[in-house]
Amino acid sequence: MITGYSVATLVVFIISIGFVIYPVSIPTPRRIPRIPINLTTAPIIAIAILWAAQCLDPTVIRDGIVGTDGVKPYNILILFFSLAYMAITLDITGILQSAAFWVSNKGGSNGWKLYTYFYIMLTLLSIMLGNDPVILSGTAFLVYYIKVAELNHISWLMSEFAAANTASMVLFVGNPTNVVICEGFNVNNAAFTAYTILPFIACSVFCFLALGGQYHSKKYVPRKLNHAADLDARSVLLDPIGACVGSFMLASALILCLVVSFFGIDVWKISLPFAVAKFIYDVAWDHYRFVRQLPMLGRGQKGPGENGMQLDDVMLQDAQTISDNKSRHRQSAPPLPTADKVNSDPDSNRTFINRSPQPLSKTYVALWRSKGIALHKRLHAHFPTFFTALPRLPFALVPFAFAQFILIEALSHQGWIDVFAIWLLRATHGDMYRTIWLIGVLGVILCNVSGTNIGATILLTKVVNAASPMLSDQTFRAAAIALAVASNIGAVSFTFSASLAGLLWRGILKQKGIIVSQATFAYWNALPLVVMTVVGLSVVCAEMAVLY
Repeated sequence: MITGYSVATLVVFIISIGFVIYPVSIPTPRRIPRIPINLTTAPIIAIAILWAAQCLDPTVIRDGIVGTDGVKPYNILILFFSLAYMAITLDITGILQSAAFWVSNKGGSNGWKLYTYFYIMLTLLSIMLGNDPVILSGTAFLVYYIKVAELNHISWLMSEFAAANTASMVLFVGNPTNVVICEGFNVNNAAFTAYTILPFIACSVFCFLALGGQYHSKKYVPRKLNHAADLDARSVLLDPIGACVGSFMLASALILCLVVSFFGIDVWKISLPFAVAKFIYDVAWDHYRFVRQLPMLGRGQKGPGENGMQLDDVMLQDAQTISDNKSRHRQSAPPLPTADKVNSDPDSNRTFINRSPQPLSKTYVALWRSKGIALHKRLHAHFPTFFTALPRLPFALVPFAFAQFILIEALSHQGWIDVFAIWLLRATHGDMYRTIWLIGVLGVILCNVSGTNIGATILLTKVVNAASPMLSDQTFRAAAIALAVASNIGAVSFTFSASLAGLLWRGILKQKGIIVSQATFAYWNALPLVVMTVVGLSVVCAEMAVLY
């Protein structure tokens, strides 16, 4: 029964999603940092408000953390972070950058050939590593490449974003939403790939055709580039041994996760030991190279923090032999802040202007701050792999994911999930094909309006599970596959917040001086998204017709 508490819960949930899509910061008195209300804080504030209003209780919070209906949030997050650490540390070795340079050399000066090769490479890498590591490394390389080759950035970057997010539907570890679906619908991990491989192939092929259609003009993809590519792929492979070890461990972890899923074993019990073993290897290998004074991170650097440069900048500078016509196309790198500038304390400069003694507490804070910075620099120089990977891990996912689970558990507690389940049954009458199209289209839409594709997947998983007593087994399974397709292609959507990868992609571009507006992002994604939605869900219908 819907009550005032139920209405209040739904309203607060919707408002929190609004702040996820359009974050704001509240001004505060001077010297106090502005209070951000965004993807990380908005759901937590919503939970606090609902708890204060007695719309949820500690039991609901516990269920949101521990999980209900077979969905275990901690299982999902441990699995995702374990594999993310292995993928990111593999990227740090330079293997993705080296692959990009190799593909560039193969493409030569033929614009469409190079465009196609990049699309295929990004697709294959995203299948194996997931979309986030590819977005991290691929975006940095493409920004450099399009500036040097004087290419239109929109066509190449939008293609990269579409390829990476579409390919993440193949393996259950490619996207956190895939793990939610496997847990919530009790889909075997290997069976998940068997169900999604055909929709993926169809979506990927037709997405490329849609991209080719809207970027057919020479303005976006020139028939012939102005330079002949001459990139040294080996120069950016900073740690060949680490690349081999990392590739072996990641591949072994993925294969074992697929195998043990047949025996009902939680896959985090496999992925976590592999991640710990990879961490031990990274620390030991970095220590060995540091003690033996072997080159680390290329060109003999002991760590990217020693000269104030980021790892991507080191790799890109190593590769600035892109053409014979260097004087025309090479651009000087922007000045990077030195460690002295980054670590300078404004208070220490102020002491020369204002001769009055500073408060003792302020002196202690400055002292401990300088000691902390010095310690971090030493550790970064000694263990560059771990300290480069650490800030790349998606820590914002932890509070957001748990908060989303708790908020949706609150909706269930107030009766909204049952209401939504009744609406689903009335709209589809339990028909399998209607369910596929409704769940698929709703999934794509909700990725944009429910606080990333993770929130949309959790919500629809709960709704379909609530309606499951009135659905056949075939319809229940079809809804799971339709949601898997929708939650991945839904990231190639109208808002950056449709996925964490979108927010990450926008942030990297902003750091590189490229601004892609929300309207531009939506405009160029519209055609590929519509095409992939129609094609992907049609293939799911065909699969279900053959299987059942």
